[in-house]
Amino acid sequence: MRFALTVSLVVGMCGVDAAAAAQEPLVVTVWPGEAPEEPGTVGAEKTRPSPKSSRKYVEVTESTTLVTNVTRPTLTIYRPPKDQDTGTAVLICPGGGYWDLYWQLEGEEVAAWLNSIGVTGIILKYRVPRRPDEVKGEPARRPLQDAQRAVSLVRSKAGEWGLQPQQIGMIGFSAGGHLAIATATSFEKRTYAPVDDVDKISCRPDFAIAAYSGYLKAKDKDEIASGLRIPAGTPPIFLVHGGADIISPPEHSVTMFLALQKAGVPTELHIYATATHDFGVRPVNHPCAAWTQACANWLRYQGFLKTPGGGNSNSEVRNSKQIQNSKHE
Repeated sequence: MRFALTVSLVVGMCGVDAAAAAQEPLVVTVWPGEAPEEPGTVGAEKTRPSPKSSRKYVEVTESTTLVTNVTRPTLTIYRPPKDQDTGTAVLICPGGGYWDLYWQLEGEEVAAWLNSIGVTGIILKYRVPRRPDEVKGEPARRPLQDAQRAVSLVRSKAGEWGLQPQQIGMIGFSAGGHLAIATATSFEKRTYAPVDDVDKISCRPDFAIAAYSGYLKAKDKDEIASGLRIPAGTPPIFLVHGGADIISPPEHSVTMFLALQKAGVPTELHIYATATHDFGVRPVNHPCAAWTQACANWLRYQGFLKTPGGGNSNSEVRNSKQIQNSKHE
């Protein structure tokens, strides 16, 4: 077994501004009518600022925008410049513990970064907070329904939206990282009854990216959580985590990485020793800011950043040096 731990030292960094994303994004609803199993008991959807937090817990300490009380899931679609468009699309799952969605930090800013590397960024506004019948401390089930439907919906619109149907991935942060992993490993059976022809189209993402995810490791065992399994055909997965994360400890990503490797799934893991939680894609003053370049390199290696002319998307050019420590067993 080969265990690789990569640390990236960045000499030059450039930030990603959410304003760089396309103005006037297209917004579409995920479900043709009411979402399945939706009791409608959480009140009106609302936006609010997040509380400021100590750097002991997170890398981005200032307030950012949250969305909550979501009963009507939507997709908000940001397109890259036409001359850089690779045809790849990524569904973005903001985190928030399945209670809220960190819409700005882990949604809009991520879409802007994806656009900068020639990828369509599609923010999934999935249902939060947990409904009364969803257990606190465990992943909520309705977001997975929304995510499975969203993958099929985007794939069904590939021709209309100028996307490649075999280049549709997911990225998620914290609880959203769990949702991305759950979707990437739950494609054999839907978690809801099909509602129309969209549900005849595959809900398997072609790759998944998960940042500082929770809910991946069993509570008292060194194995993946009981609600997860890794079937044959699981797509390539990229994992990134902070080594000092006390909200979602890095053991979640390490345990998933080892399980994916054992199952023969192409996977890559980056752990930044002193990083905490919630760094998103911002150029924070920490080595973990390099993870987006590592991820872009991985996407390029997997073949998802090729432009129509056949070359790779020219983006995120940074001077970096990678140190790779490998242990062979």
